[in-house]
Amino acid sequence: MNPQIIKTDTAPQAIGPYSQAVRVGPFLWCSGQIALLPNGEHLFEKGIEEQTEQVLKNIENILSAAGYQMQHIVKTTIFLKEMSDFQKVNEIYGRYFPVNPPARSTVAVKELPRGAKVEIEVIAYKG
Repeated sequence: MNPQIIKTDTAPQAIGPYSQAVRVGPFLWCSGQIALLPNGEHLFEKGIEEQTEQVLKNIENILSAAGYQMQHIVKTTIFLKEMSDFQKVNEIYGRYFPVNPPARSTVAVKELPRGAKVEIEVIAYKG
């Protein structure tokens, strides 16, 4: 199977040498998303709640461009600048996965690109 590069203007463009997402067969691997608007404007001065909402909207838009939906996500990884933000992120994240949430890992990291407070990457499957 040949990898298919997913690119959409409804989510921020890659800020480095990577693709927004790559589909191989029924799997979709989405690169980590930070709180950038599709036009490239950043929301880093905003709180963790606003950043998390924007990250999840970016993920929804990338999934949609590839023909997937949030319920197709089977695994997420959340990177937090501060583990003390875990509960706030968890609350917003839970709204996007009200039933049958995907497997997930959450880790605290020293830094994130451009000073972001949260980054989320996902793997989706559509069989």
